[in-house]
Amino acid sequence: MLIAGVDEAGRGPCLGPMVLAITTIDFREEEKLSNIGVKDSKLLSPAQRQTKFKELKCIVNEFGVEKVDVEELDRLMDRKSLNEIEAMRVARLLNNLKEKPSVVFVDSPDVISHAFADRMRKYLSFDVVIRAEHKADLNYPIVAAASIIAKVERDREIKNLAKIYGDIGSGYSHDEITINFIKKFIAENDKLPHFARKAWITSQRLLDERFQQKLI
Repeated sequence: MLIAGVDEAGRGPCLGPMVLAITTIDFREEEKLSNIGVKDSKLLSPAQRQTKFKELKCIVNEFGVEKVDVEELDRLMDRKSLNEIEAMRVARLLNNLKEKPSVVFVDSPDVISHAFADRMRKYLSFDVVIRAEHKADLNYPIVAAASIIAKVERDREIKNLAKIYGDIGSGYSHDEITINFIKKFIAENDKLPHFARKAWITSQRLLDERFQQKLI
C-alpha cells in the first residue's frame, strides 16, 4: 500500500514563500526513513537536514514541492484563510503525483485537526483516506520526510534572497535580524521589500510605525 506524507515550512513568517512538500513510500518501507534518522525538520540542524534530504530522496517513491510566493499569498488572503490556501496547495501536490497513494498523512493547521481533511477533499481529483493530525511530523516518518524537504527548499529561498539583500534572518517576526532588516528597508525605501507578506500584521505595523515617524 502506497502512503503519502505532507508538511510545510514558512507558514507564518513575514518574509519569503510558504513551501509545501509531499513524499510517498510503500508503508512496508517507511521504517527505512527512521533508520536513516529522518525526523521532524525542527529537530535537525541545517547540515543534518541537507544530509537527510539527499538520503531520503533515494528511499521514497516520489516527492514534490509547491512554493507559494508572497504575491500569491497576499492576493489569495483577500478572500481565503491561510488554512484554505494550504489545503488547496496540498491537494495540488496530491493531484500531481504520478502514482496516487491509498492514505495521506498531513500535519493539520486547523484547531480541529480533521477539519483540514474536509478542506482538502474539495480540491482533490481522486479519493484517498486522509489522516490530518496535529504533530504528524513527529509521529509519522513519511511526514517528517516531507517536513525536511519543505524546510530545505524554504531555507534555499531565504539564502538566495540574502545573497541579494544581505542577512535577512529567518524571515520570522520573532527574529530580531529580520525585524531590523525590514525596518531599515522601510526607512530607506518608504515601502516593504517585494518579498515581504504585506497582508501580515507585523509587516503593516512596521510600515505604519515608519509613516508615523515621518509625521512627527
